[in-house]
Amino acid sequence: MFLRITLPSIFVLIGLFTKGQQASSAVDSFTMYEDVKITIDKPVNSIESKETVIIFFALPNGNTTAQTMGKKMMPGDDWHFDIQHIRAQTRFVRQQIKNKNFVVIYLENNYKSWPSWKQKHPGFRTEIPHIIDSLSGLFGTKRRSIYLNGHSGGGSFIFGYLAGVSRIPSAVKRISFLDSDYGYDSSYYSKIKTWLQETKGANLNVFAYNDSIALYNGKPVVSATGGTWYRSMLLLKHLQNDFSITESRTDSLIINKSTDKRIQFYFKVNTDRGIYHTQQVELNGFIHSILCGTKYDSRRYRYYGTRAYQDLIE
Repeated sequence: MFLRITLPSIFVLIGLFTKGQQASSAVDSFTMYEDVKITIDKPVNSIESKETVIIFFALPNGNTTAQTMGKKMMPGDDWHFDIQHIRAQTRFVRQQIKNKNFVVIYLENNYKSWPSWKQKHPGFRTEIPHIIDSLSGLFGTKRRSIYLNGHSGGGSFIFGYLAGVSRIPSAVKRISFLDSDYGYDSSYYSKIKTWLQETKGANLNVFAYNDSIALYNGKPVVSATGGTWYRSMLLLKHLQNDFSITESRTDSLIINKSTDKRIQFYFKVNTDRGIYHTQQVELNGFIHSILCGTKYDSRRYRYYGTRAYQDLIE
């Protein structure tokens, strides 16, 4: 059960939560700007003295918050409930790192598309930073970090935020594009570079597969330059001019990391011209976007391996 509150201009988070599985987390939901659904997954046992990590997860095109959270599948269930499992992956992260409060804020809109929402909101450069600032302000702890994360069209929300701020605030510690940086171009690079150079603990990680050769019913999925493969390679090329980055390979991944591991790119090769858009999230992608570059990197899980969170699915 979700508590829904519509508050068009100002809002207060009411202290009423429904307890989730094993009473480990609580969920609250309300609306901003009349067409943005905010759903907050907060640990029940939050401790004020701990650092609070606020992860803003912008939903992929065509998905609801419930589908993005995921559930155990039953006969007749929509397949979208089984392709992301962000809530179960969040539980895994919370089990791994117990000295921080991990809050996930799901960002959905009525059009189920952040590119479409931005087209209908010409003031998105003001509105998106307002969403981030207002929601992070709900957590009064002085020790808080903001992570910007999103899959597919959710990357458009992140770029909307970058377009709206003069510089990326130091409170933002991690930006993750889960096969979602379709909108990247050189106009964003200066802000990203300055943020990485000047913000202590800033981390950037990018996940993409070779969609430039992917086929659906025999036809290309994206143009040669319109997908995340090309856009991620372009961002990496820009970064290589200013940061020391080395490449390694596995049988299915091309991995690029900066010397200090604060910059990480994961490219899924595509030998059969298939579509691997959601697998990058499903196969521990969200977990890795939070933990890569930390001491918990690949501990009890492997990116693009079997689901490490299977037993945690509600």
